[in-house]
Amino acid sequence: MPIRHASKILPALLLAFFGTAAPVFSMIQVSEASDEEASAPLSSIPEVDRALQEAEAAIAKIVAIPDGERTLANTVVAVDDMWARLWVATDMMTFMSVVSPDADLRDLGETAQVEIEAWMIGVGKREDLFRAIQAYAESGSTPEGEGARLLEFMLRDYRRAGMALDDEARAELTEIELELSQLELDFKKNIREEDEIVLLTREELAGVPESWFSGVKESEGLFLVTLDNPTYLPVMRHGTDPVARRKLYVARRRRAGKNVGLIEEILKLRSRQAALLGFQHAADFEAEVRMSGNAEAIQAFYEELRPKLRAKAELDFAEYQSAMREHTGDPEAQLNPWDQSFYNDRLLKEKYAVDQEKVREYFSVANVIDGLFSVTEELYGLEYREITETAAEQGYTMWHEDVQLFEVWDQASKEMLGQFYLDLYPRPNKYNHAAQFSLLSRKRWPDGSLQKPLVALVCNFSKPTADRPALLPHSEVRTFFHEFGHCLHSILTSAETTQFSGTRVARDFVEAPSQMFENWVWDAEVLKRFAKHYETGEVLPAELLEGMLAARNLGSGMSNQAQVFLGSLDLAYHTAPGGEVDSVAVGNEIYERETLYRSTPETYFHAAFGHLIGYQAGYYSYLWSKVFAQDMFGRFKEHGMLNAEAGSYYRNKILAPGGTRDAKELLLDYLGREPDSTAFLEHLGLDTSSSNN
Repeated sequence: MPIRHASKILPALLLAFFGTAAPVFSMIQVSEASDEEASAPLSSIPEVDRALQEAEAAIAKIVAIPDGERTLANTVVAVDDMWARLWVATDMMTFMSVVSPDADLRDLGETAQVEIEAWMIGVGKREDLFRAIQAYAESGSTPEGEGARLLEFMLRDYRRAGMALDDEARAELTEIELELSQLELDFKKNIREEDEIVLLTREELAGVPESWFSGVKESEGLFLVTLDNPTYLPVMRHGTDPVARRKLYVARRRRAGKNVGLIEEILKLRSRQAALLGFQHAADFEAEVRMSGNAEAIQAFYEELRPKLRAKAELDFAEYQSAMREHTGDPEAQLNPWDQSFYNDRLLKEKYAVDQEKVREYFSVANVIDGLFSVTEELYGLEYREITETAAEQGYTMWHEDVQLFEVWDQASKEMLGQFYLDLYPRPNKYNHAAQFSLLSRKRWPDGSLQKPLVALVCNFSKPTADRPALLPHSEVRTFFHEFGHCLHSILTSAETTQFSGTRVARDFVEAPSQMFENWVWDAEVLKRFAKHYETGEVLPAELLEGMLAARNLGSGMSNQAQVFLGSLDLAYHTAPGGEVDSVAVGNEIYERETLYRSTPETYFHAAFGHLIGYQAGYYSYLWSKVFAQDMFGRFKEHGMLNAEAGSYYRNKILAPGGTRDAKELLLDYLGREPDSTAFLEHLGLDTSSSNN
């Protein structure tokens, strides 16, 4: 799942991740402010207003420097300082909009997010600040390293914010960005506040594990089945009633229906934004700052992958359908999308002797956390210290009783490197997937002091019950390792500017480190450390792991076809001329082209496809970055999954630089060669005999 930044860095690249119902305030400044304007409120929230006023004062100080006296520190780095201070003052407040159980705090965070973003869009159009940065760029100074890159990115981002446009076009672009900000926030909020339930009887839920029922509300013999993963997936995997599975499947693909109209309006605005800036479509605008460079490269990536996936997917489909026909006794039975998880689970049990409910018993949350800590302490030379009990006394925000807070220390230097929150279980109105939110970035201040990273891992794992601790399916263990990969990317950075701290790398590379770390949950030596039965302490049996490994690529063709479907849908939406899209019709057409299923009438999956906000024209990144993830993993396969030397090498070459170098440079330095797709294809269980390396 995605990496999320609670803050934003430079206006041209800033992406909204929070829902809101608050209005956008008229406070945009596109040129120098008068004394009267400077004192006008910039936010309806006093704390936010103070932060924005301080940011305005910092900008005024930068602008006032005579051009002949400009330096990298007092102009370029000073802008990064300004943004960093703003996030220090406001990030926790805006983060509350997606995690707080208090409706008032969520509303406050949403309002703050809208008002801050509106102000930021204006900063992106300020000619006085742009001229100050341009004056330094033209001064003949030759900055090096991170400073040179910071200047390069600032000039690039001002171009992408429309500073080369005439006044009329720039004003239109500002209007578009403000409207997009509001619509995108509404889109996310609609998903987060979706509370659809499906009423099912005990008979309709036959086959579902008994432990599941303790976490579901019941009313007069009907179970109120919600659509969050921990509730939905067990029914799809174990429920023997195909009609009940279909009910849930259709309901899940009808979530947040009001977003259909919103996304179509958003697509038009994004298309117009791209056109104003000289791009053929929104996909090229977004890809310009990614490894891909343009939509054509993304299409070429998919074209090469499609036939390989299709061949494997057809084998998968035949295997599932054969299992269905054998199970039902109907030689004409046709596999539907709501049947796939059920027959996947059945094949796991019957063909590979893998019972997912039995597997869960070896992965209590406490043990998985211990395993994560043990593995990464050994690999990267770290130490973790929990400070949950004293966190509130120390002034840290602890928004729910489930939340834990940890410090990360470096074993060699004895230095505290950063901190992270864990918020692992679902609850109403909480962000409903799994993601890392960056709350504070590593930042070197002008006085030489160092701000340490603070991040939050927000997940929605299976909750503990009255008689059992929280037990994770293996898929959730993999998700936990994935998100923790993001966490370490954020905390182990050595970048000294907010712009390049940690996970602030190209969007189509940011998933690679976390995807690579998923491999550890399949290794026998690693699992011996923490995969232990929650009651007996017995280590995960070797024969059970052997079955899991043998079944690792069960359905891999179809599951990755689904990834291509999502990426192709995203790309089609963002390459449509003028952004004019019948999103439901296009979605159905692409679904039938890219998968082996027919579309389901009266459904609109994309209405709850949250990646359309934040990852727009970038969903391809998940498969794209897996190429690099698996290629990087080769070093650990060679030297050992717990080899400290390999871990140190990876920490220094990939995690520490953050965004201070292009991802391609990092890869060349780490690999000692051009990236190779062979390991990626083998990881998917695909034929590599004809791959081009």
